Amino acid sequence: MTSTRIKAWIRAAVLLTAAAVISGSVRTAGAQGARDTVRVTLQSAVERALEVSSDLGEARAGKLYAEARSRQARATRYLSEFSSTSALAAVPGVTNPNHVAQNALYLDPEVRNDFGELRPFAQMEFELIQPLYTWGQLGGTVRAAASGVDVEVAAVQAVELNVALRAADLYYAAVLSEELYHLTDRAGDVVERALSEVERLLEDGDPEVDDADRYQVLITEQEFKRRSREVSERRMTALTALRHQMKEEAVVIPAAETLHPLQFDAASLDTYLETAMHERPEITQAHAGLAARDALLTVARADYFPQLVFGLSGTLSYAPHRYRQPNPFVSDGFRRGSARTGFGFRQNLNFAQTRARVEQANAEREKGLHQVDGAETLVLFEVERAWRDLEIAKSALAAQDSSLAVSKEWLRVEYINFDLDLGDTENLIRAVQANLELEVRRLEAVMRYNMAVLRLLKSSGLLVRYLEDSVLIE
Repeated sequence: MTSTRIKAWIRAAVLLTAAAVISGSVRTAGAQGARDTVRVTLQSAVERALEVSSDLGEARAGKLYAEARSRQARATRYLSEFSSTSALAAVPGVTNPNHVAQNALYLDPEVRNDFGELRPFAQMEFELIQPLYTWGQLGGTVRAAASGVDVEVAAVQAVELNVALRAADLYYAAVLSEELYHLTDRAGDVVERALSEVERLLEDGDPEVDDADRYQVLITEQEFKRRSREVSERRMTALTALRHQMKEEAVVIPAAETLHPLQFDAASLDTYLETAMHERPEITQAHAGLAARDALLTVARADYFPQLVFGLSGTLSYAPHRYRQPNPFVSDGFRRGSARTGFGFRQNLNFAQTRARVEQANAEREKGLHQVDGAETLVLFEVERAWRDLEIAKSALAAQDSSLAVSKEWLRVEYINFDLDLGDTENLIRAVQANLELEVRRLEAVMRYNMAVLRLLKSSGLLVRYLEDSVLIE
C-alpha cells in the first residue's frame, strides 16, 4: 500500500460527502425523535396528504357554503316573502254604563276605555308574496348561485392538484435524502479504510508513509464526521417534512429504497394542450364565474320592469272583554280578524340606482371575459412549458445515465491500472471524483425527471387521477 493510494481514498471520501451535502433537493423541516415507523409509497403519501390537508379542508368548506347558498336561492322561487309578526301587550277593558248590547257598543257615545282594568292582548300579522313573473330575476339568481357552486368545486380541484404535487415533491425529496445518506456510508468506509491502512503502514515502518499522512487522515475523518452529521440531519428534515405534510404521528419512511425514474410515456404536446382545456380547474372556474356574472346581469336588468306577484296578508288580534263589532266601517283594533289577497305588480322606481347596478354587472361580466381569456392563455403556457421541461429532463437523465456508465468504466480501468502499478494517482483521483459527482447528479436528474412528469400531469389537470388510479409506476 502506498501513500498515494491512501491520499486517493482521502480525497474520495471528502468528495463523496461534499457531493451529498451540496445537493439542494433536501427540504428543511425539523428533527424527530424515536417513533413508530410507517413506510409509504408515492400513492399513499399523496392520498394521505389529500385526506388531511388544511388547505383542502378550507376549500371544501367554501364549497359547502356555496351549496347552501344555492339551496337558498332555489328556495326563493316559492313563497319568496312569507313572514309573521306576533305581539303581546296589556290593553284597557271597556266600560258600558248603559249596558248596551255587545255588538252595538259603537252606537253608544258613553262607552269608554277602562284603563283601571287592564287585560292581556295578543296579535298576529302574516304576509305572503309569491312572484309569478320577474323578467328572469329569480331564474338568474338561481343560475348565479349554481355557478358559484361550480366555482368552488373547481377551487377544490385546484387545491387538490397543488397538494398532490407538493406531497409528491416532499416524497421524492425524502427518497433522494435516503440515497445521499447511503452515499455518506460509503464515504465512511473509505475514511475508515484509509485510517486503518495508515496505522498499519506506520507500524510496518513503510518509508513512504509518515505522521503527516496520519494527521491528514485524522483531519479528513473529522471533516467526514461533520459532513456526515449534516447529511444525516438533512435526511431527518426531509422525512419530517413529509411526515408533517401527511400529519402522521409515526416516522414516515419512503417505501422505495432507490430513486428510479417513473415509467411514463409522454403524449404529444397538442394532446396535453387539448386535455388541459377540459381538465384544468382554473379554466372551469373562470367559465363558471363568467356564467355567474351573466346571470347576475339578468338579475340587475330585471329591476327595469314590473314584477307580477300574488299576495296574501292577514291580521288576527284578541283581548278578553273587548268585543268585535259587526259594522264593516267600525272596528275594534284589539279584537278583529282580516285577510287580503290578490294579484299585483311590484316596481322599483329608482331607475338611477337600477342603471348603476346594471353598469356594475356589465363591468363584472367584462372582467369575467378577461379572466377566461387569461386563464386559458396561462394554462396553455404552463402545459407547453411543463411538456418541454419534461423533454429537457428526459434528455438530461439519458445523458447522465451515459456519463455515469462511462465514469464507471473509467474508474474500473484506473483501479486495475493502479493495482498493477501502471496507473497515475491523479487520474485515479479524477476518476473517483467524476464517478461520485455523476452519481449524485444522476440522482438529482432522476428526481427532476420525476417531478417534470408530475408537473406535466398537474398542468394538464390529470395528476390526482393518475395517482389515484395507480397509473404511475416507480
